[in-house]
Amino acid sequence: MPHFVIDCSEQIIKLKSPQEINQKVYDTAVSTGLFIPEEIKVRINPFQYYITGNTSDHFIHVFGNIMEGRNTEQKAELSKRIVTELKVMFPEVPIISINIRDFERATYCNKSMV
Repeated sequence: MPHFVIDCSEQIIKLKSPQEINQKVYDTAVSTGLFIPEEIKVRINPFQYYITGNTSDHFIHVFGNIMEGRNTEQKAELSKRIVTELKVMFPEVPIISINIRDFERATYCNKSMV
């Protein structure tokens, strides 16, 4: 925990490598101090077929899935930092966004818990 899943247009991974993009999101998440670095997971899904507002503009959207317990200000700062870093990395990309979702501690389960 947490999981950062990056959806993007396929062109994005031609501008920068998937490793560079994943590392940037990872490093930014670490920099917040909200997470144990060894628990952060980042992955990327490039899409060949998509529509963005009835255009084919390139896009990046990050889904941040984190364990409940962080306050709104912490989650907003996390969002702003990640978008800021991606904006610097991809100034030519018109759509860069993120949303943060909380996992419920009571319903979360992983392999080590069973």
